[in-house]
Amino acid sequence: MSTTTAGNAEVGPFERPYMQSEAYRNARDPSKITKTHYHIAVANGLGWAFDGMDGILFGLAAPLMIKEFAVDIPTWRSIGQIALILGIPGIYFWPWLADKFGRRTLLAINIAMFSLMMPLVALAPTLMLFIIARVLTNFALNGEWALGSLLVAETWPAHLRGRVLSISRGTWCFGTATAGLITTFIMATYGWRWAIAVPGVIALLAVYVRAKCPESPYWVQTQERKRQIAAKRAAGEAVSEADASWQKKADKIAVMQLFQPDLRRSTFVAIFVACCSTAIYGTVGGWMAYYLNVEMKWPTAEYGLFYTCWGLVGFLGLLAAGMISDWIGRRLAFIVMLVEGAIFIGLWASTRDHTLLWVYGLLWSIGFLGFWGPSMTITAEVFPTRIRGAANGVVWAIAWLVGFVLWPFVTVWLQQTTGSFYASFMTIPVLMAFMAIGVWFFVPEHGGKTLDEISV
Repeated sequence: MSTTTAGNAEVGPFERPYMQSEAYRNARDPSKITKTHYHIAVANGLGWAFDGMDGILFGLAAPLMIKEFAVDIPTWRSIGQIALILGIPGIYFWPWLADKFGRRTLLAINIAMFSLMMPLVALAPTLMLFIIARVLTNFALNGEWALGSLLVAETWPAHLRGRVLSISRGTWCFGTATAGLITTFIMATYGWRWAIAVPGVIALLAVYVRAKCPESPYWVQTQERKRQIAAKRAAGEAVSEADASWQKKADKIAVMQLFQPDLRRSTFVAIFVACCSTAIYGTVGGWMAYYLNVEMKWPTAEYGLFYTCWGLVGFLGLLAAGMISDWIGRRLAFIVMLVEGAIFIGLWASTRDHTLLWVYGLLWSIGFLGFWGPSMTITAEVFPTRIRGAANGVVWAIAWLVGFVLWPFVTVWLQQTTGSFYASFMTIPVLMAFMAIGVWFFVPEHGGKTLDEISV
């Protein structure tokens, strides 16, 4: 076996037990779309939805938490950064394990762990226990979306991969909308603790993943290839030049593989895309609720409703980005979303008119959330199967550090210096323009290519 092409590879002894499953056979065949493909997409989409619900809930609850724990903005920023820093190992840990033990099992375990942590956060009686529980939640949550994206990328046909990953990613918007509803109808009346406890039901998703989603054929065939090469060497048989070269790469530590000549460009492109993505999102995710509540004087129920509408409208951007990615290309999808988002977020940050805050806010959600579709597609597809999980872990761990840990020092410094988050929000269109330029000149076009055509 010289490649890891899911649909055409011969069935070996390691893969044979998997072939007993109809779901696995469906996922292995790239020529047709079956119910199995939809189960995989739904599982990933639900994971993204709960990811959005969790992240936005903490952002929406920030004004209430700051008040209850009696801390100032710089202190609250530091608390968030501590939780993010200590949770970053999860971004690498879970995908790395998935490279060794498979996508499906790790995804189910990860979802169950994350969902059980949320009630612990809600029950934390002190600030220190709150931080500890939040760190554990971040550690689990930081692996969920990467694992789901890997499973989608490795099972859906190439000509649909961009839109399915974008639409799956788009369900994050429904999670955001749900967080807004929870804020409006639960948090505003009963407090943030009841609101944070709601996502505990997510554990049921782990059962669905185990029951309906097969293992990734690409992962299985990669393990098959490793075993076949090892068996030939053990028997003293000759190994083809292609297999010998492949094994030499595969035997290296994953991080070292990323900076070898054949992957160096892909690694730097993925890091650039990921770091820009997190820096752009970091300010909004951390401070938009506070900005609307404290500076714009919106009550909790109103900014909760705004987030609901913001997330639903933003889904249109991810849907459009996915279609453009597969029809015309990843780069154009990036550019369209980034330009649209940059224009309207600049207008939004520059107005204090109540109606325009609603109008511009909903409009910029289209491009602001839409560019995440091609962003996640590129980082999921650009690396070979042998290290796809670990590579994504390294890339997004670096991005988390840059965008969610280091960049907040800039945004909070601007707020503390000027007395408003206006200047912080105005850095976003600048970053979006910078990302658009980088995408145009440096990001390769992978639309319609199989994973093996991109990298083996």
